[in-house]
Amino acid sequence: MIGTRFSISHLGLKIKIPWYLVFRSTGWTEVYEGMTFASVRGAGHEVPLFQPRRTFQLFQSFLAGKPLPKT
Repeated sequence: MIGTRFSISHLGLKIKIPWYLVFRSTGWTEVYEGMTFASVRGAGHEVPLFQPRRTFQLFQSFLAGKPLPKT
């Protein structure tokens, strides 16, 4: 994740919504102009394998064009 954060910082995107907790124990996200970065807690490299329910919630929100739920 450190490499991902490093790469994102070099894109020069403005942060629209700073880091916030998504689902108390699920993970966190940060919204930039044109991109949202989400981290799923308790997941390894293959997020759907380790956290299928959380991955499903993430994709549902993405496909519906809605932000990730905060509760």
